[in-house]
Amino acid sequence: MKTEDFDYYLPEELIAQTPLEKRDDSKLLILEKNTGEIVHEKFHNIIDYLEKDDILVLNDTKVIPARLIGIKKDTKAVIEVLLLNDKGNTIWECIVKPAKRIKIGTLVSFGDDKLIFECIKKEEDGICEFKLIYKGILMEILDELGSMPLPPYIHEKLEDKDRYQTVYAKNLGSAAAPTAGLHFTTDLLDRIQAKGIRVLFITLHVGLGTFRPVKEENILDHKMHSEKYSMSKEVAEILNKAKNNKQRIISVGTTTTRTLEAIYTKYNEFRECSGETDIFIYPGYKFKAIDALITNFHLPKSTLVMLVSALAGKENILKAYKIAVENKYRFFSFGDSMFIK
Repeated sequence: MKTEDFDYYLPEELIAQTPLEKRDDSKLLILEKNTGEIVHEKFHNIIDYLEKDDILVLNDTKVIPARLIGIKKDTKAVIEVLLLNDKGNTIWECIVKPAKRIKIGTLVSFGDDKLIFECIKKEEDGICEFKLIYKGILMEILDELGSMPLPPYIHEKLEDKDRYQTVYAKNLGSAAAPTAGLHFTTDLLDRIQAKGIRVLFITLHVGLGTFRPVKEENILDHKMHSEKYSMSKEVAEILNKAKNNKQRIISVGTTTTRTLEAIYTKYNEFRECSGETDIFIYPGYKFKAIDALITNFHLPKSTLVMLVSALAGKENILKAYKIAVENKYRFFSFGDSMFIK
């Protein structure tokens, strides 16, 4: 299976640079995965396509101010670091630019030594592990020195940093937002629950596994990076009961999907657990956990396009993306939405 098979044409002007004034005013493309039928909607009407007793599962991770600009202690070179994954014991996996300036033992200073990174491991693709040296509470230091890690295709300044968080964001730890959830408002979630739909939360901290580009010609040669997840006992019990009752489990976002599928694949049921997953979902994969998916429009040739192609079929997805382009849908993080049912 070739990476090129998951490419599509996207005019640059359709890449959304800013969020809409109202979260749920975004367009919604409904795709029937078995027939390929398409309906155009507004996101606030998603409730009309949800049924009583459906289970809606969302990722409650919260984005940290993970992008830092520092100074290399010996040469004073400017270094940009993106925090990806908390490995424990004040050690973080990060992406560094320019990586060629970093070696094991290199020290990078932020905020006049309020925070110092010492490189203890260097891998390929600009990935390093740093030991963080600081006094006080790390998240408070990051709030002061860091900025929201917006994707590189967004060139506009984000006026309100809360717009790169879901309204239900709770557990700090992500290097990127679970963007399918950005369309939900508190009012819409209240109305969904009032209709008899159960809303549940799991956590997956979004890191390199979600947004690392596929560089290999054959997708099977692509290596996914691990991301941390957790599921509570209560959520696991509700999901297992729903599975037994043949209720529809609807995942909000590819990060939620990967978490649910990873847990169900490992245990053959939902279970209270936490761990790391590097699950890679592409066409041929048989879904075990979810029945439907609410998601955004993803980058060409990305693992996320491969995941939605596994669920709805590559031909259906590429056709839907082509129609979305023709209808001037907005793409990527601040863009419009799709419901694959």
